[in-house]
Amino acid sequence: MNYVLYDCHWPKSKKRSRPLVKRLFRQVGFNLLFLACFGALFAASPVIIPEITVGLKPKAELLPIQTTFDQVIKKQDNFSLELASKEAEKYGVTTDFSLVIPKVSAAAKVIPNVNPANEEEYRQALKSGVAHALGSSLPGSDGTIYIFAHSTNSLANVSKYNAIFYQLKDLVAGDKIIIFYEGQRFVYQVTDNLTTTATDTSWLTSTPAGGQEEKLVLQTCWPPGTSLKRLIVIARPV
Repeated sequence: MNYVLYDCHWPKSKKRSRPLVKRLFRQVGFNLLFLACFGALFAASPVIIPEITVGLKPKAELLPIQTTFDQVIKKQDNFSLELASKEAEKYGVTTDFSLVIPKVSAAAKVIPNVNPANEEEYRQALKSGVAHALGSSLPGSDGTIYIFAHSTNSLANVSKYNAIFYQLKDLVAGDKIIIFYEGQRFVYQVTDNLTTTATDTSWLTSTPAGGQEEKLVLQTCWPPGTSLKRLIVIARPV
């Protein structure tokens, strides 16, 4: 008796063909998926790429951009200070506190906060320069900057009186006065030149309409070497 066994497996030719078809379909699917992802990324690239670029940029590169304006201002201030220092040196003064009147070639150190009511105090101050009155304003601030000195037209009295303000009489409207203060340069333009009595203080206390504007007042005695009257020069910042 012969027995025949039933073979339930696919023939070899069919067993090889089916996995090949599956692999082809799988490959096509992966390719389509890749193309879809690539297309989506390409469409979103204008938004995504800048975000990625900013995120990857080191913080050290971003910080200078935030301080650029401050650096520029600082450089400008340093340049202004350097220019003021060179100009003051040209006139033979410092930028601490000095006064220059180019028209009459006058230049002097300003001694700050001198009490004009204390004769001994202001006499000592006027031996080395001109005096800034105690309680008056300072350059760059609102109010009146009051600077005073003696005047003389005699060479014999130069050692006794500071002659720097003798030539205030020659100033007219439009002339320039320069003050160097704390490293900065302040320019004023003469608006008035007047002679008044020794007791008149209206030139010091009067204020223009609108409030306490900055004003420079230079004062000396008149005639030179006396205390009979006062010679006043008033200037405004320009």
